[in-house]
Formats: sequence, structure tokens, C-alpha cells
Amino acid sequence: MTKALLIMGPTASGKSALALTLAERIGGEIVNADSMQVYRDLRVLTARPTPEEESRAPHHLYGHIDAGERFSVGRWLADACAVIEAIRARGATPIVVGGTGLYFKALTEGLRTAPATSAEQSAAWTARLEQEGAPALHAELMRRDPAGGARLNPNDAPRILRALMVLEATGAPLASFAQTPALNDWAGSLLVPDRAALHRAIEARFAAMLAAGALEEVRALAARGLDPALPAMKAHGVPALIAHIRGAIDLGAAAGIAARDTRRYAKRQFTWMAHQMPGWPRIEAPSLDARLAQILSLSPNDG
Repeated sequence: MTKALLIMGPTASGKSALALTLAERIGGEIVNADSMQVYRDLRVLTARPTPEEESRAPHHLYGHIDAGERFSVGRWLADACAVIEAIRARGATPIVVGGTGLYFKALTEGLRTAPATSAEQSAAWTARLEQEGAPALHAELMRRDPAGGARLNPNDAPRILRALMVLEATGAPLASFAQTPALNDWAGSLLVPDRAALHRAIEARFAAMLAAGALEEVRALAARGLDPALPAMKAHGVPALIAHIRGAIDLGAAAGIAARDTRRYAKRQFTWMAHQMPGWPRIEAPSLDARLAQILSLSPNDG
């Protein structure tokens, strides 16, 4: 069985460029593990690979979901496992790349299969999360399911919400439900760039996004009149650019807010990697060539 290569890192750390270079080197196919890059409405603002980049190696699970949908980790896991199996059947190497820690957690450890929860329940808990914050909901989970709460980071909002909703809907803790099988035979790597350099990259990338049409992309999205609570409507830069489109703030202020929110998200990604992926090899080299060499040294799939 061909070993799957998993690459996680914070936003703007150069993951996509590394994955593409690696795919060209070893005959790999790239599988998206970013929860915002699944939405077709936001190619520019989520830094999805360009059409030219997609022509250089096969790419999967990018832009295949409408912004009006709520995409879940369970749906991503099912899609990703099917794609990885097909890539292996072709004799190619799956290269899973992204910054959504929960996707990698589900892929490598499996996912608890519990009854579906209602949209109304999800909306209510999401509203509480926005009002009270993840640590407060984690404290509630600790009171209601101490064992389940102890397994989660107090800032791991998606998993805390899932545990509370399942508990409310079924009366049983999430751990009591069966766990789906995890991916077999994989090697993971974490991109851990210098923080100051990453912050500069975030600023530069948002400016490039604006030049490439991000404002027009968000204008088209806003015209659809979608529920602002949908995940795609909360993508970094979307709320700020919509505020600009509506005349509430100027473009410079919108860009500043988007860059600030992206920096904060990167900080949360660093925290996730430190706490949830302590055994994964860390790649701290800044250059693409050095990163590629380190990944190839960790895996026998070096062609």
C-alpha cells in the first residue's frame, strides 16, 4: 500500500507550493484538508490553487461545495478516504495538505459516529459559542461529561460543540459511540515557519488577494443573501469586505481586520499542532528545497 503523505501548517506558510512540488517530484495527487478551500465561491480569498497549478498535478476536494452548505468533518472524512483509496488504486501517492487540524485528527484517528443533530440545535450552540467563547462551553462539557471534556483542549470549539450537541440529543457521551476506522500507512509533517515571517506573508498575501479579485469575489457572494452564520460567510476576510461593500468601513480598514483575524487563526493553528500533533516531525526550514528534502527523507515514497 502506498504511504499517504500528510502536510499540515498554519495559513500562508507555503503548504500548497510544497505539496505541488512534492506531487510533481514523486507522481503524487493532492487532497485538500482545508475547511474553507472546499467552497467553490471563494477561490481567491481562501488561496485555493490556481487553474495553472491544478494543471500541474491532480487536485481533489477543492471548490466542490456550494457556499450555501454547511460542510462537516464527517463528510470530508468520507470524501477524503474515497479519494485516497482511488489514488492508491492508480499507483500514485496521496498528498493530503491543509490547515484544518480536525480534518487530520479524524483522518489519522477516526471519527466517532453519533446520530445527526438538528440545524436548530447547531444554530443554538453556535450562538452560545459566539457569545460565551469556547472555554465557557468546555467548562459546561466538563460538568456534564468530565471524561469527554478532559480529552479536549478548552479552545477546540468544533469538537466541544459536537460533544455537547450529541450529549444533548442522545443523553450519551460522544465516546460511547463507535469510531470509524482511521487511515492506514501514512507519514505526517508539520510546517512550523518563523512567526514574524509568517505575519509578513499574511499581510502580503491579502494584498495579493485583493489585486487578484477577492473584493469582486466577496461582492458576488454577498449578493446571494446567504445566512451570515454559514461557514463560508465567516471565512477570513469575508465579513470585513462585506462591511466595506456596504459602506461601513474603507478598504484599508477591511484589509487590516482580515489580516488581524488571519494572524489570530494562525496562532490557533500553532497551538493545535503543539497540543494535538506532538509526535509529528516539524519542518522549520524556510526554503522550499529544504522543506522538500526533509519530507522526502521521512518517507520511502521518493520515486
